[in-house]
Amino acid sequence: MAKKTPKKSKFRQRLTNKFRLVVLNEDTFEERLSFKLTILNIFVFGGVFSIVLVLLTSVLIAYTPIREYIPGYAPTESKKDVAKLVYETDSLKNRLQLLENYTKALIPILSGEHPISEVDFDSLKLNSKPIQVDDKMLNASKNDSIFREKVDSKDRFPLFDKAEDKVDIVFFAPITGNITQDFDVTNKHFAIDIAQKTGTPVKAIEDGRVIFSEWTTETGYVVIIEHGTGFISVYKHNGVLLKKQGDFVKSGEAIATVGSTGELTTGPHLHFELWYNGYPVNPTNYIDFK
Repeated sequence: MAKKTPKKSKFRQRLTNKFRLVVLNEDTFEERLSFKLTILNIFVFGGVFSIVLVLLTSVLIAYTPIREYIPGYAPTESKKDVAKLVYETDSLKNRLQLLENYTKALIPILSGEHPISEVDFDSLKLNSKPIQVDDKMLNASKNDSIFREKVDSKDRFPLFDKAEDKVDIVFFAPITGNITQDFDVTNKHFAIDIAQKTGTPVKAIEDGRVIFSEWTTETGYVVIIEHGTGFISVYKHNGVLLKKQGDFVKSGEAIATVGSTGELTTGPHLHFELWYNGYPVNPTNYIDFK
């Protein structure tokens, strides 16, 4: 009896059996190409090709912009935008919380329940930490003290105490009366105070537009007019405001009445300031108040 060939030997033989792949010309049956193949070689070649294909695809996805077209991958710019929006959102939350804290503190003040002096605004700030100051660092050296004396001895602001020639500008007197306090650069009183009866009309010195018309704690009802020629006029301690912000006024038009409002008032009078190109000037050099 013939011996039976083991199954493993048959399987190995099938894997190693040689086959010939021939490419022929269909018309002439001429042999163009031929390959000697085995099933084992086909499996090995297919496995290597698959591995190389997977590696190449992974490299393209990881290191080229092609990954942006694959679902689940976000573009780099989008990630940066998302991170930026996260930071901005967090900042807006902090600002909103701070605004809410201030609003809650202002409600009892506006309603008159608590005076403003009793409110600790610093405690309303988020994550506020007390600043530690070393007193030793505040002690000025000899050279620093000499420098400070030189600065304090000079006027830090170039104020105009003398009138400039403005022959083409004629100002209307806001009110007439006795000047109780003059323009004084030394004492930082950049205005003149004119005493007058309560209710006396306060008039605009020149055509212009009202840029401020509100109540202030220290100076009461205040009106500020921008005249478009570099001049700004300021009227403080008024009793009643006749114009509102944004109104256009003519020279000599009543804008308020004399009063005694504000914490710094000393009686019925007009505190009048005149500014030119951002600097205070002496109103008596431009206007006759008598």
